[in-house]
Amino acid sequence: MKVRYNAPVTLTFALTASLVLLLDQTFFPNLIEALFVVGPSMNPGNPLDYIRLLTHVIGHSSWAHLMGNFAFILLLGPILEEKYRSTSLFIMMAITAVVTGLLNVLFLPTALLGASGIVFMMILLVSFTNIRQGEVPLTFILIVILFLTQEVVDSVREDSVAQFAHISGGVIGSLFGFLRPHRSA
Repeated sequence: MKVRYNAPVTLTFALTASLVLLLDQTFFPNLIEALFVVGPSMNPGNPLDYIRLLTHVIGHSSWAHLMGNFAFILLLGPILEEKYRSTSLFIMMAITAVVTGLLNVLFLPTALLGASGIVFMMILLVSFTNIRQGEVPLTFILIVILFLTQEVVDSVREDSVAQFAHISGGVIGSLFGFLRPHRSA
């Protein structure tokens, strides 16, 4: 039996995020803060601020934070890569990262770090894996009720969790599911 790199986007994402956290905690303290956090505002003259809109999903504050996100990503990513293909999933992840980063800058006074927006994009998108034209999957409705409703309720609590990124990631995943119901060639 041979081990196969079966989901290249998902696996590369997980390995990159793990390496960044390892480097931050060993040889390059403050690496994550410097390159992988979207601040509460942007400096239009700073090119790094634009890069961080994409890279914030790679940085994580701790191993527990990383494991919480990548447990879902490693479970759902391969299914989505099989259905949508690696390139399409990569593009969906990049769009989700940039949109959640921009929304955070525009509407919230806090920094943003981590891949939870992508997790929620994947959770909602995976509910469309067997969608047929003209149908709304019951799994989608139940996931909206269970996951997104809980995030809306949790959003009124004072904590360090980015519920807004969860909600916006879920909305983006829903849009991808409705707009791309068929497998890409």
